[in-house]
Amino acid sequence: METGINCDGWLLTSSASGQNGWSMTVLKPRALRPGDTVMMVSPASPLSENRLVAITRLLENEGYRVKVAPHALDSCDYLAGLDQDRAADLMSAFDDPDVQAVLCTRGGYGCARLLPFLDLDRIAGSNKMFLGFSDITTLHVALNRRGLVTYHAPMALTLSYDREPWVYESFLRCLRGEDPYAVPAPKATTITRGKAQGKTVGGCLCLLADTLGTPDALETEGKILVIEDVDEAPHRLDAMLTHLRNAGLLQRAAGIVFGEMTRSEEHVEESIGARPWREILIDRVSDLRIPAMLDFPFGHMRTMLTIPLGVNTELDADQGTLRLLETPCA
Repeated sequence: METGINCDGWLLTSSASGQNGWSMTVLKPRALRPGDTVMMVSPASPLSENRLVAITRLLENEGYRVKVAPHALDSCDYLAGLDQDRAADLMSAFDDPDVQAVLCTRGGYGCARLLPFLDLDRIAGSNKMFLGFSDITTLHVALNRRGLVTYHAPMALTLSYDREPWVYESFLRCLRGEDPYAVPAPKATTITRGKAQGKTVGGCLCLLADTLGTPDALETEGKILVIEDVDEAPHRLDAMLTHLRNAGLLQRAAGIVFGEMTRSEEHVEESIGARPWREILIDRVSDLRIPAMLDFPFGHMRTMLTIPLGVNTELDADQGTLRLLETPCA
C-alpha cells in the first residue's frame, strides 16, 4: 500500500491494486479509560440542567470525568444559544488535550447552522470519540466523509429517561472500545434476504436528505446505510426515501438497515390519507435487490443500540443482525 500527504497535510493511502485511487485513512478514536474526560456539548437545541444528572452519574460511575461546555445550557428559542457559541464549544472540546470524548446533550435542530463556523478537518484529525444522534446526523455525515469513526449513540436527554439495561450496556461497551452489539437486543426483520459488507453510514432520515446538494452530502456507494426518524408523517417518509432513491443513493448502498420511524402514525394528515410506515419502507427498497432489514433496534425509541459509523460491518438480513468486522477504536 502506498501513502502520501495531500496539500492540506492529510495522510492519504491508496489501495494495493491502485484501482481505487487515493482515499483518506480511517481515523479511529481510542477507547476511553477510567480518568478520561467526556465533554458535553449542545450543538443543536437547548436542554435544561436537570437532564444532565443521569448521564453524569452513569459516566462518573464508570470512572470518567465529566465537563460541561460553557454554552451547553444556553437557550435562544429553539437553539442552544448563538451559532458562533455552539460552534466554539465544539471546536474547543475537540481542541482540548484534556478531553477524550465529546458527547452531545440532545438533538432537535441547529447543527447545519454550525458548518460555516467549524473546521471539520481539524475535528476529524483530533481522533476523539464523538457521540450523539438525531440532528447530530449532520455532523456524523460530515465527519465520516473525512474518515473519522463516530457513534450514533444515546445522549444526555435520551438517558434522562429509564431504558432497558442493555441500552446502557451497549453505550458503555462502545466507550470501552468493546462490541456494542454484544448485548441481548432484539433482532430486525427481513425485507430482502442476504448479507452485505461495508462501512456504516447514515442516521436520521430528514437530516440525510438535507445533506444532498451540500459539500458534505451523504455518500452510500458500497456502504451499509442505517436510517431512522421521528415525528414525520408517513407521506413525508415516502417523500424523503423517494428523494434518496431518485438521487441514486439507495441503489448504490451495499445494504440498508431501517430502525424505528417513531410516532409516524401520530402525524397523519387526514386530508391526504396514510399508509403504515413499515409498508412505505418496504415499498421503497424491496425491488432494489440488496440486503435490507426493518425494525433494527436503533433510533428515537426506548430500546436503542449504539452504532459505530464509519467502520466495516456485516449486515445479515436473514438473521436481522449487524456484526463488526473491525474494532471501531484504535
